[in-house]
Amino acid sequence: MVLSMSGEDRGDASSVTKGTALVTGASRGIGRAIAQRLAADGYDMVAVARDEGELDSLCAEIRRTGRDCRVLALDITDATAVQRALKPLEVDVLVNNAGVGVIKPFVEMSLDEWNTMMDVNVNALFHVTHALLPGMLERGHGHVCTIGSISARSAYVGGAAYSGTKAFVTAWAESLMLEVRGRGVKVSVVAPGGVATEFSGHEVTDADRWKLAPEDVAAAVSQVVGTPPDVLIHRLEVRTLTPPPPKQGK
Repeated sequence: MVLSMSGEDRGDASSVTKGTALVTGASRGIGRAIAQRLAADGYDMVAVARDEGELDSLCAEIRRTGRDCRVLALDITDATAVQRALKPLEVDVLVNNAGVGVIKPFVEMSLDEWNTMMDVNVNALFHVTHALLPGMLERGHGHVCTIGSISARSAYVGGAAYSGTKAFVTAWAESLMLEVRGRGVKVSVVAPGGVATEFSGHEVTDADRWKLAPEDVAAAVSQVVGTPPDVLIHRLEVRTLTPPPPKQGK
Protein backbone atom coordinates (compact mmCIF):
# COMPACT_ATOMS: atom_id res chain seq x y z
CA MET A 1 0.00 0.00 0.00
CA VAL A 2 1.67 3.20 -1.17
CA LEU A 3 0.50 6.28 0.72
CA SER A 4 0.88 8.93 -1.95
CA MET A 5 -1.37 11.35 -3.75
CA SER A 6 -1.51 12.76 -7.21
CA GLY A 7 -0.37 16.27 -7.98
CA GLU A 8 -4.01 17.22 -8.56
CA ASP A 9 -4.95 16.01 -5.08
CA ARG A 10 -2.14 18.09 -3.59
CA GLY A 11 -3.28 21.31 -5.16
CA ASP A 12 -0.40 23.56 -6.14
CA ALA A 13 2.31 21.48 -4.46
CA SER A 14 4.76 19.39 -6.44
CA SER A 15 3.70 15.79 -7.04
CA VAL A 16 7.28 14.68 -6.31
CA THR A 17 7.67 13.07 -2.88
CA LYS A 18 10.70 11.66 -1.12
CA GLY A 19 8.54 8.80 0.06
CA THR A 20 6.45 8.05 3.12
CA ALA A 21 7.54 8.59 6.71
CA LEU A 22 5.77 7.21 9.77
CA VAL A 23 6.22 8.85 13.18
CA THR A 24 4.98 7.35 16.45
CA GLY A 25 3.97 9.64 19.28
CA ALA A 26 3.21 12.26 16.64
CA SER A 27 0.39 14.07 18.42
CA ARG A 28 2.52 16.50 20.42
CA GLY A 29 6.01 17.54 21.49
CA ILE A 30 9.01 16.08 19.68
CA GLY A 31 6.94 13.70 17.55
CA ARG A 32 4.72 16.46 16.23
CA ALA A 33 7.74 18.60 15.39
CA ILE A 34 9.38 15.67 13.57
CA ALA A 35 6.26 15.02 11.50
CA GLN A 36 6.05 18.69 10.54
CA ARG A 37 9.74 18.82 9.63
CA LEU A 38 9.75 15.66 7.53
CA ALA A 39 6.64 16.86 5.70
CA ALA A 40 8.46 20.11 4.96
CA ASP A 41 11.38 18.02 3.70
CA GLY A 42 9.09 16.39 1.15
CA TYR A 43 7.74 13.27 2.84
CA ASP A 44 4.12 12.19 2.94
CA MET A 45 3.30 11.36 6.52
CA VAL A 46 1.66 8.66 8.58
CA ALA A 47 1.05 10.12 12.05
CA VAL A 48 0.60 7.57 14.84
CA ALA A 49 -0.57 8.22 18.40
CA ARG A 50 -3.54 7.51 20.64
CA ASP A 51 -5.02 11.04 20.56
CA GLU A 52 -6.99 11.15 17.30
CA GLY A 53 -8.04 14.76 17.80
CA GLU A 54 -4.44 15.99 18.02
CA LEU A 55 -3.50 13.84 15.02
CA ASP A 56 -6.34 15.33 13.00
CA SER A 57 -5.04 18.80 13.83
CA LEU A 58 -1.48 17.87 12.83
CA CYS A 59 -2.51 16.30 9.55
CA ALA A 60 -4.68 19.29 8.68
CA GLU A 61 -1.59 21.50 9.10
CA ILE A 62 0.52 19.20 6.95
CA ARG A 63 -2.08 18.90 4.19
CA ARG A 64 -2.23 22.68 3.92
CA THR A 65 1.43 22.57 2.89
CA GLY A 66 0.62 20.23 0.02
CA ARG A 67 1.83 16.98 1.52
CA ASP A 68 -0.33 13.99 2.35
CA CYS A 69 -0.87 12.96 5.97
CA ARG A 70 -2.71 9.91 7.24
CA VAL A 71 -4.00 9.63 10.80
CA LEU A 72 -3.53 6.33 12.63
CA ALA A 73 -5.00 6.41 16.12
CA LEU A 74 -3.23 3.39 17.56
CA ASP A 75 -1.99 1.96 20.85
CA ILE A 76 1.49 0.80 19.86
CA THR A 77 1.70 -1.47 22.91
CA ASP A 78 -1.04 -3.64 21.35
CA ALA A 79 0.94 -6.07 19.20
CA THR A 80 -2.08 -7.40 17.30
CA ALA A 81 -3.43 -3.93 16.50
CA VAL A 82 0.01 -2.75 15.35
CA GLN A 83 0.44 -5.69 12.98
CA ARG A 84 -3.04 -5.19 11.55
CA ALA A 85 -2.57 -1.45 11.01
CA LEU A 86 1.07 -1.25 9.90
CA LYS A 87 1.87 -4.48 8.09
CA PRO A 88 0.09 -3.40 4.85
CA LEU A 89 1.91 -0.05 4.69
CA GLU A 90 4.88 0.77 2.49
CA VAL A 91 6.99 3.11 4.58
CA ASP A 92 10.41 4.52 3.67
CA VAL A 93 11.26 6.18 6.99
CA LEU A 94 10.16 5.00 10.44
CA VAL A 95 10.72 7.32 13.40
CA ASN A 96 10.20 5.49 16.69
CA ASN A 97 9.53 8.52 18.84
CA ALA A 98 6.80 7.47 21.31
CA GLY A 99 8.01 7.19 24.87
CA VAL A 100 6.97 7.64 28.47
CA GLY A 101 8.92 8.39 31.60
CA VAL A 102 8.10 7.98 35.26
CA ILE A 103 10.92 9.74 37.04
CA LYS A 104 11.12 8.63 40.66
CA PRO A 105 13.36 6.53 42.90
CA PHE A 106 13.23 2.85 42.05
CA VAL A 107 11.94 1.77 45.47
CA GLU A 108 8.97 4.15 45.11
CA MET A 109 8.01 2.86 41.66
CA SER A 110 5.02 0.59 41.21
CA LEU A 111 5.02 -2.49 39.01
CA ASP A 112 2.41 -0.83 36.78
CA GLU A 113 4.67 2.19 36.26
CA TRP A 114 7.62 -0.09 35.48
CA ASN A 115 5.58 -2.16 33.02
CA THR A 116 4.19 0.92 31.29
CA MET A 117 7.69 2.19 30.52
CA MET A 118 8.82 -1.22 29.31
CA ASP A 119 5.73 -1.61 27.13
CA VAL A 120 6.04 1.79 25.43
CA ASN A 121 9.79 2.38 25.41
CA VAL A 122 10.93 -1.18 24.70
CA ASN A 123 8.22 -3.61 23.62
CA ALA A 124 6.54 -1.18 21.23
CA LEU A 125 9.84 -0.87 19.37
CA PHE A 126 9.52 -4.55 18.58
CA HIS A 127 5.86 -4.29 17.52
CA VAL A 128 6.27 -1.29 15.22
CA THR A 129 9.68 -2.06 13.75
CA HIS A 130 8.83 -5.74 13.28
CA ALA A 131 5.77 -4.73 11.26
CA LEU A 132 7.60 -2.34 8.91
CA LEU A 133 11.21 -3.53 8.64
CA PRO A 134 10.53 -6.63 6.49
CA GLY A 135 9.07 -4.44 3.75
CA MET A 136 12.12 -2.19 3.82
CA LEU A 137 14.39 -5.21 3.49
CA GLU A 138 12.36 -6.58 0.58
CA ARG A 139 12.59 -3.22 -1.23
CA GLY A 140 16.29 -2.84 -0.41
CA HIS A 141 16.00 0.60 1.19
CA GLY A 142 14.58 2.32 4.23
CA HIS A 143 15.52 4.06 7.45
CA VAL A 144 14.65 3.25 11.06
CA CYS A 145 15.37 6.23 13.32
CA THR A 146 14.67 5.93 17.03
CA ILE A 147 14.62 8.77 19.54
CA GLY A 148 16.91 7.87 22.42
CA SER A 149 18.26 10.07 25.18
CA ILE A 150 21.55 11.12 26.67
CA SER A 151 20.20 9.53 29.85
CA ALA A 152 21.16 6.19 28.29
CA ARG A 153 24.70 6.86 29.50
CA SER A 154 24.16 9.67 32.03
CA ALA A 155 22.67 8.22 35.20
CA TYR A 156 20.64 10.40 37.53
CA VAL A 157 18.50 9.98 40.63
CA GLY A 158 15.02 8.81 39.64
CA GLY A 159 16.10 7.52 36.25
CA ALA A 160 16.71 3.85 37.02
CA ALA A 161 13.85 2.63 34.82
CA TYR A 162 13.71 5.35 32.18
CA SER A 163 17.47 5.46 31.62
CA GLY A 164 17.48 1.68 31.45
CA THR A 165 14.95 1.74 28.60
CA LYS A 166 17.04 4.28 26.71
CA ALA A 167 20.20 2.22 27.21
CA PHE A 168 18.25 -0.62 25.60
CA VAL A 169 17.44 1.63 22.64
CA THR A 170 21.15 2.31 22.10
CA ALA A 171 22.20 -1.35 22.20
CA TRP A 172 19.20 -2.59 20.22
CA ALA A 173 19.66 -0.02 17.47
CA GLU A 174 23.36 -0.73 17.04
CA SER A 175 22.77 -4.48 16.83
CA LEU A 176 19.94 -3.94 14.35
CA MET A 177 22.12 -1.62 12.27
CA LEU A 178 24.78 -4.32 11.97
CA GLU A 179 22.15 -6.84 10.92
CA VAL A 180 20.55 -4.83 8.11
CA ARG A 181 22.97 -2.22 6.77
CA GLY A 182 24.25 -4.65 4.13
CA ARG A 183 20.71 -4.85 2.76
CA GLY A 184 20.24 -1.14 2.14
CA VAL A 185 18.40 -0.23 5.35
CA LYS A 186 19.76 2.42 7.71
CA VAL A 187 19.30 2.38 11.48
CA SER A 188 19.94 5.49 13.58
CA VAL A 189 19.47 6.86 17.08
CA VAL A 190 19.00 10.55 17.81
CA ALA A 191 19.74 11.16 21.50
CA PRO A 192 18.70 14.58 22.78
CA GLY A 193 19.43 16.15 26.12
CA GLY A 194 16.75 18.11 27.96
CA VAL A 195 13.87 19.22 25.74
CA ALA A 196 11.19 21.74 26.69
CA THR A 197 8.08 19.56 26.34
CA GLU A 198 5.27 18.28 28.54
CA PHE A 199 6.94 14.86 28.71
CA SER A 200 6.25 12.93 31.91
CA GLY A 201 3.60 15.44 32.98
CA HIS A 202 6.06 18.33 33.01
CA GLU A 203 4.66 21.85 32.71
CA VAL A 204 6.87 24.02 30.49
CA THR A 205 7.80 27.33 32.14
CA ASP A 206 10.44 30.05 31.78
CA ALA A 207 12.76 27.79 33.78
CA ASP A 208 12.96 25.54 30.70
CA ARG A 209 14.34 28.23 28.40
CA TRP A 210 17.84 26.70 28.54
CA LYS A 211 16.60 23.42 27.04
CA LEU A 212 16.34 22.27 23.45
CA ALA A 213 13.11 22.96 21.59
CA PRO A 214 11.24 20.07 19.94
CA GLU A 215 12.13 21.66 16.60
CA ASP A 216 15.84 21.24 17.40
CA VAL A 217 15.38 17.49 17.73
CA ALA A 218 13.32 17.45 14.54
CA ALA A 219 16.14 19.22 12.70
CA ALA A 220 18.56 16.54 13.90
CA VAL A 221 16.25 13.80 12.61
CA SER A 222 15.99 15.62 9.30
CA GLN A 223 19.79 15.69 9.05
CA VAL A 224 20.11 11.99 9.85
CA VAL A 225 17.38 10.97 7.41
CA GLY A 226 18.68 13.30 4.70
CA THR A 227 22.12 11.73 4.28
CA PRO A 228 23.15 10.39 0.84
CA PRO A 229 22.24 6.75 0.13
CA ASP A 230 25.74 5.49 0.95
CA VAL A 231 26.16 7.51 4.16
CA LEU A 232 24.84 6.56 7.60
CA ILE A 233 24.76 8.68 10.74
CA HIS A 234 24.09 5.91 13.22
CA ARG A 235 24.14 7.87 16.48
CA LEU A 236 23.65 11.60 16.92
CA GLU A 237 23.70 13.29 20.33
CA VAL A 238 22.03 16.70 20.52
CA ARG A 239 22.58 19.10 23.39
CA THR A 240 21.86 22.73 24.05
CA LEU A 241 24.88 25.01 24.23
CA THR A 242 23.42 26.60 27.36
CA PRO A 243 24.24 24.64 30.53
CA PRO A 244 21.40 23.95 32.94
CA PRO A 245 21.07 26.38 35.83
CA PRO A 246 22.55 25.25 39.16
CA LYS A 247 20.13 23.47 41.47
CA GLN A 248 18.91 25.39 44.46
CA GLY A 249 21.07 24.97 47.52
CA LYS A 250 24.25 24.37 45.52
